[in-house]
Amino acid sequence: MTDQTILAVEACDVQNEVICAPGNVLELFEFTDPIFSIGAFDFTRTVFLTFLAMILVIAFFYFGLRRQELIPSKFAIIVEGVVGFVRDDVAKDIIGHEDGPKYTPYLVSLFMFILVANAFKLTPFINFPLTSRMAIPLFLSLVTYVIFVIVGFRKQGIHFLTDTIWPKAVPIGLRWLVGLIELVSVFVLRPITLAVRLFANMVAGHLMLALLLASGVIFVQNVGEIGIRSGIGLVWFAFGLAIWVFEVVVVVLQAYIFTLLTAVYIQTSVHSAH
Repeated sequence: MTDQTILAVEACDVQNEVICAPGNVLELFEFTDPIFSIGAFDFTRTVFLTFLAMILVIAFFYFGLRRQELIPSKFAIIVEGVVGFVRDDVAKDIIGHEDGPKYTPYLVSLFMFILVANAFKLTPFINFPLTSRMAIPLFLSLVTYVIFVIVGFRKQGIHFLTDTIWPKAVPIGLRWLVGLIELVSVFVLRPITLAVRLFANMVAGHLMLALLLASGVIFVQNVGEIGIRSGIGLVWFAFGLAIWVFEVVVVVLQAYIFTLLTAVYIQTSVHSAH
């Protein structure tokens, strides 16, 4: 657990409370104190971790793909496996064998960055998922939004908009209603829902881990004051460890879902609806 988490719950009343919770849960996610500043730019812990995630992803691909050997190393096999998985099972299967490879570099980079950013939640001495800050998933979803809108107009022209507003597959009496819903869904809600889905899952997992593990620590530390009630801390800590194992799956799954939905959105731009 980080000092940030412990400080958020250290005021817990172990005599009257069953689980320790901060008065303001935002304390578990906000890092507003700058490590240092360059002019008007504050270099906070969140900024540092963002750069660290980018460096780790670049290093992952550089050292894994820089040499094309007849017998690749185990690390190179892992990197090639990740690239092959995203290229074949996401890009080609969703977007198509002809157009999919064009978007593989973006999809692979997106998947790895989100995976690393999510994994910070489970990393000792960090324990903070970057994607629990709404600005990160929102920025990534906006990049995806710009790509699929640009590709849509480039591939389909004005039909990309008119077919959304006036869907010909729908009975004419309902086209105006369905078209309005589709217009809002595709051009307004799509980037928001993509970002919120990732953000909400990371916040929920981080909050449960913080409350359960920190509660366990606090209750055990106060065994002399509360006696047998400190056993509550052991229960919460055990639950926290179980959720930690489950969160390993969530970290990978959420990176995959975000990448998969990005491919789906691009596919709707590349291929017109029938």
